[in-house]
Amino acid sequence: MKFQVHSALEYQVQQPSTLILNIHALRSPTQTVLEETLELEPYLRAEEFSFGQNANRLLRLEVTEPLTFKITYKAIVDTIYQIIGLEKESGTTPIMQLDADVIPYLYPSRYAQSDKLQRLAYSKFGKYDKAFEKVCAITDWIYGNVEYLSGSTNSQTSAYDTVTERAGVCRDFAHLGIALCRALSIPARYFTAYAFKLNPPDFHACFEAYIGGNWIIFDATKLAPLNGLVKIANGRDAADAAVASIFGNVSCLSMQVGCDAIEENFTPLYYDINQQQGLSYS
Repeated sequence: MKFQVHSALEYQVQQPSTLILNIHALRSPTQTVLEETLELEPYLRAEEFSFGQNANRLLRLEVTEPLTFKITYKAIVDTIYQIIGLEKESGTTPIMQLDADVIPYLYPSRYAQSDKLQRLAYSKFGKYDKAFEKVCAITDWIYGNVEYLSGSTNSQTSAYDTVTERAGVCRDFAHLGIALCRALSIPARYFTAYAFKLNPPDFHACFEAYIGGNWIIFDATKLAPLNGLVKIANGRDAADAAVASIFGNVSCLSMQVGCDAIEENFTPLYYDINQQQGLSYS
């Protein structure tokens, strides 16, 4: 499925600073960037780089004097997702059988304190036998018990804060889903994306759970179809996959984000707990 994505961010820099931005569509075997452009007004020194197993595409900008600048990214991206049959999936994969690169996604992290949520996780979701059923139940519970409320949280809000305050945005919904999965020994990782017709328009955050040897996508906000995502980055949580990491005195003045389907035959896909199949972008 082909999508046209774009983002435009404007920043005011008060003193010499460095920004690391994470707005490029990921290149992977299941996601091809067919066309892309990046514009900086005014011109600034910029360097694209990547690191780690996820190969997120990061852009480092050096600003040597106070100014206001705008960065605009546009791309046409072809995504290929797989429908994974989970009829034979018998439960959580034993940790001894997990690949080494999956193990880090079992541990508590800065925004996903799974060690603090084990009692809640087992009391609410321990009754389900299959991992897919557990994660669907987790997303349904978050959707039904946490209010989506713009501006209700900040960059310091964690999964533990969200389950206490029962309000948040997509980032918080994702962190809570990740923490509850890890508390049940299900590896889970953060997922940022451009999302088809997301309302309100913004960068979107959801999560993937490792089930039956595959990374399966989940979105507890239910604000975007699961097959309408263009992946930007993965990480343990938002600390690894933030849209912007700022080192200096910088303020964001405006942000515009969009994702539109180029093809007309788009059919939105969502889950319910009784399904026996999941969707994977990996």
